[in-house]
Amino acid sequence: MANRYLFACVVAVITAGTVLYMIGQMELNLAKSEILSGYTLLGLIVFLGAFNLRKKLSMLPLLKASTWLVFHVVGGLLCIFLFWVHTASVWPEGNYEIALSIIFYLVFFTGIGGFFIQKSNAIKLTETGIEVIYERIPAELSEIRERSEAIALECTETTSSDTVANHYIATLVWYFKRPRFYWPTLLGRGNAKTWLRNNQASVRRYLNEEETGYFNQLVELAELKQLIDEHYTLQDINKKWLLVHLPLSVGLLIISFWHLLLVEVFAI
Repeated sequence: MANRYLFACVVAVITAGTVLYMIGQMELNLAKSEILSGYTLLGLIVFLGAFNLRKKLSMLPLLKASTWLVFHVVGGLLCIFLFWVHTASVWPEGNYEIALSIIFYLVFFTGIGGFFIQKSNAIKLTETGIEVIYERIPAELSEIRERSEAIALECTETTSSDTVANHYIATLVWYFKRPRFYWPTLLGRGNAKTWLRNNQASVRRYLNEEETGYFNQLVELAELKQLIDEHYTLQDINKKWLLVHLPLSVGLLIISFWHLLLVEVFAI
């Protein structure tokens, strides 16, 4: 991966250097250098937008998605450089130019932010030690809930004691019902683990050896659910980030082509 980033950076530097040299030559000849920087920037924006299309056409031999991601990230950095070159400023004047700049910066910063979010989340997901497909999470939780209910019922029938069942109804029914501790997990707090640990301690002292065996099974399911909840939270934020970044990117493509159309019309 490091070699691919190095290669992509070299390509980006060569591209930037070539564009700057050609712009310098055009300005010496009193030509409009904005045309070169504008078309180069537009081409790069189209290339960056093609990354999402590549992910949808994963069956085609169009390089690995990880390779596309490398060039997408480095291309985004090159894009902001070319934008500054094209506008000759960090913040241009004029209402139309300001609107275009706002959506451009939104796409750029949501892209960079999303890159670090996904990298961080990928590490956290790996640390859970399990793999769960996001779309399968409701079914996984439903299965865990059914198994936990069966364990609580079996414990009552076998031991003739309702201690575990009462604890399940009072506490664990809420926990197993759906994903919990969304924001604490997102913010990196260990609220879920602390909650489970405290609830275990509060009931274990009242259990005999046979009940403890059933209770340990519930604890294992609760801990498994905690890991699945973590997957739900991290994968959910990854998807919600895309729901922000992708529409902005599409909007940038549309307004960029509209900008090109206006330039060409007024140039006639």
